[in-house]
Amino acid sequence: MIQRTATRIEARPVDRDTRSWQQLLSASVTTPEDLLRRLRLDPAIWLSGATEGHRLFPLRVPEPYLQRIVPGDPADPLLRQVLPLFAETVAQSGFVRDPLQESESMQATGLIRKYQSRALLMVTGQCAINCRYCFRRHFPYDEHRLSPEDRVEALTTLANDNRINEVIFSGGDPLVANDRLLSSWAESLADISHIRRLRIHTRLPVVIPQRVCDSLLAWLSASRLQMVMVIHANHPAELDNDTRLALGRLKAAGVTLLNQSVVLKGVNDSAVVLAELSERLFECGVLPYYLHAFDPVEGAHHFSVSDDKARELVRQLIATLPGFLVPKLVRELPDRPGKTPLDLFA
Repeated sequence: MIQRTATRIEARPVDRDTRSWQQLLSASVTTPEDLLRRLRLDPAIWLSGATEGHRLFPLRVPEPYLQRIVPGDPADPLLRQVLPLFAETVAQSGFVRDPLQESESMQATGLIRKYQSRALLMVTGQCAINCRYCFRRHFPYDEHRLSPEDRVEALTTLANDNRINEVIFSGGDPLVANDRLLSSWAESLADISHIRRLRIHTRLPVVIPQRVCDSLLAWLSASRLQMVMVIHANHPAELDNDTRLALGRLKAAGVTLLNQSVVLKGVNDSAVVLAELSERLFECGVLPYYLHAFDPVEGAHHFSVSDDKARELVRQLIATLPGFLVPKLVRELPDRPGKTPLDLFA
């Protein structure tokens, strides 16, 4: 039975950190030894596997997120998302390095074109938190760093295709970039008449709520572009009081807030957990948007949930939640013109 988020928050009051989001980001836990020490987990049991997983995909956990993990509980659903395991080193048939075949969709450095009306811009390869299930954990970010010349090329590509009406900031996590750079990108995109919307895919308001600062809100609210932010929360315990306040500031600035989750074994493969997540999101002013079927990325097979199990979870949500709180269950397939909804009643 899930422990309701509100109770969990009250049991562990938020320690308001006055450091800037940049300071919090730079102070992230980045070694298995520190993570196990901070969370009182026995290194004799966990260190060897965590070290092996860390070698393949580096550990990174920011302090605000770390404070929401229950110390001493190896089954904590937030811990499971960030703790490297030996299982990541075990090859599994059907799990590949580029499950969405994004390398074939690169149109210019940092620019991915999968769909007719949208283009995805890889603003940065950095993240505030390294989620162990990430479908881009093997992405060659070093090959797609945006130089000034690449930026001109990307903007020219966008300006020359009037089918594109929406640009998506992605990464990595685009909000790891500073607001001066992001504001400049937004201004350049606003100068392209056929672009209507800027969508930002980010986990930072969840893992470091302090990222929702005055400078971010200033450029978000100043643009003529419609601003949409798709956050990423997988479990209701990720949405603490500071996160709620940060999301409220974004909503007050006129940003449309949506959430996408991934169905993950041992994290949220429970209709009770997913229902509580939807309720908590709505309390924070966020609408559930997508529930992604698991992408078969190499190194993350231990998170895999079958499509049949995912369908059953959403059928249970339909029976217990109003329709606007039920996320769409989708899978991204490389050769399709958009996300593919999974048929719930086939």
